[in-house]
Amino acid sequence: MSKPRLRIGLIGSGFMGKAHVFGYTTAVRVFDLPFEPELHTLADITDDAAERAAAALGFARATSDWHGLVADPEIDVVSITAPNALHKEMALAAVATGKHVYCEKPLAPLAADAREMADAAVAAGVKTQVGFNYLCNPMLILARDMIAAGEIGEIRSYRGVHAEDYMADAEGPFTFRHDPAGGGALADIGSHALATAEFLMGPAAGPIVRVSGDCVTAIATRPDGHGGHRKVEVDDIGRAFLRFANGATGSIEANWIATGRKMQHDFEVYGTKGALVFSQERFNELHFFSTSDTRGRQGFRRIEAGPDNPPYGRFCVAAGHQLGFNDLKAIEVAGFIEAIAGQREEPFGFRAGLRVQSLVETIQASSRSGSWKDVP
Repeated sequence: MSKPRLRIGLIGSGFMGKAHVFGYTTAVRVFDLPFEPELHTLADITDDAAERAAAALGFARATSDWHGLVADPEIDVVSITAPNALHKEMALAAVATGKHVYCEKPLAPLAADAREMADAAVAAGVKTQVGFNYLCNPMLILARDMIAAGEIGEIRSYRGVHAEDYMADAEGPFTFRHDPAGGGALADIGSHALATAEFLMGPAAGPIVRVSGDCVTAIATRPDGHGGHRKVEVDDIGRAFLRFANGATGSIEANWIATGRKMQHDFEVYGTKGALVFSQERFNELHFFSTSDTRGRQGFRRIEAGPDNPPYGRFCVAAGHQLGFNDLKAIEVAGFIEAIAGQREEPFGFRAGLRVQSLVETIQASSRSGSWKDVP
């Protein structure tokens, strides 16, 4: 018996646009989904760019008019992977036509915008997803479950970092990520560090309630592409001290000029009975220290991802063969499609995206004032 079709419209065909496509096409083969995703229309900045991408990625149609894509009654889901400053307009337009929306992070440049988007989605009765696929890693799910079960005791402290070097070259051009309307390291990659902190700590330590931020612009100007330079007003490095509801403390760092780092999304969690350490650079591993081990034989033990860590087994029957970035995207897509079918709650919808943006803004406000701030 054939499954009903879920027709996908994609806006943007860059890195994350391709990741969305890989997510849809892999998820339907790995999971028993309630719908069959259909790659319907791809929109990009020009007709030529859209047609090339549509042919390469398997879309039936191509257009340079995202407004037309959003208005098309045949499309059920709009995936938004356009520059950050465009997310709000595109998402609200899609929601207004009753379409479900899968939007890359950050959800919107401002928390007020994200709130408007979240409220509109609830009012329209549509399902939403924000792209935080690192949270779909079986090793992060295991870490959260271990923390919640008390395996490392009462949580005392947390340390998180997301560092890459894609902006380390001072002669690299000014991009949409440097635009105050939608950029900065804290918003771009610090959002991952913040989402991970609350994902892991929430069950045991509660949410982040107070922050002290420090946002730094290390490269003052960037080439503007026209022979001149443009002033940079967003942060290259964003840091924050954190206080959680249970009294635990912590810190996060977002750094996109970390020379030599390609994908450092790491965390350390310390409790009264043990500790957990993780690095995205080896993201099929979780390291666990337990104080109950015999003295003289204590140390961090490596837990390697395998079929006993769902949903790893759906991808591979053998431990140690490892999942990849796009596999996490497939897990994210599967959860979103199940939410559309009413089989589960939204894994990380617009409300969750709003929460992350609220944290980002509070840290930015703290940095400007030089004082601790309560998280709204």
